[in-house]
Amino acid sequence: MKHFDRAALAATLASGIEALGLDLNEKQREQLLDYLSLLFKWNSVYNLTSVRDPMQMATLHILDSLAAVPAFDGAQNVLDVGAGGGLPGIVLAIARPDMAVSMVDTVHKKTAFLTQVKAQLGLSNVTVYTAKVQEMPAPRKFDVITSRAFADLSDFVNWSGHHLQEGGRFIALKGTAPKDEQERVPADWKVTQLQPLKVPGLDAERHLVFIERA
Repeated sequence: MKHFDRAALAATLASGIEALGLDLNEKQREQLLDYLSLLFKWNSVYNLTSVRDPMQMATLHILDSLAAVPAFDGAQNVLDVGAGGGLPGIVLAIARPDMAVSMVDTVHKKTAFLTQVKAQLGLSNVTVYTAKVQEMPAPRKFDVITSRAFADLSDFVNWSGHHLQEGGRFIALKGTAPKDEQERVPADWKVTQLQPLKVPGLDAERHLVFIERA
């Protein structure tokens, strides 16, 4: 499917949301579709993702990010590092309007897209930064820092650890979580949990990696 069939995409998202057991209202579902529409539209010019088919985007990007939502239970102030086209940041912000979501990326055209999404969807809980996470000016520390297919776990922790508040944790969205990558995590940090994710309609390995101060 190379064109945007909103009804078909709505049905795919609805069955996925039900399978994940998420409680999303009509407004949130419409926001997810509007976001998907913007991602599809801007992608042809900005190359935000290598996925070109909107139905694949719905599964590989939206449902994949939604599968991680329960892991953010209780989080108040989240940073998405290397946010790219807004995954999982925008999806988290839609699913959890009570949670502040900041997104940082070094690529200006990606942050321009995120700023456009924020404006069009009226996401008042979103803040967008164009910077390296190492140099990002944050007014306060975050209780959760997340990333999706961003970097090696050790780089992720080294570059953004100073933004994590006391008692906070990292949640990395990964395909597989290679043992050697987990073992390279800096000495003052530890992988506390590896949680397999089941993404509706996706027959591929997905994991959440939880990292906390040792």
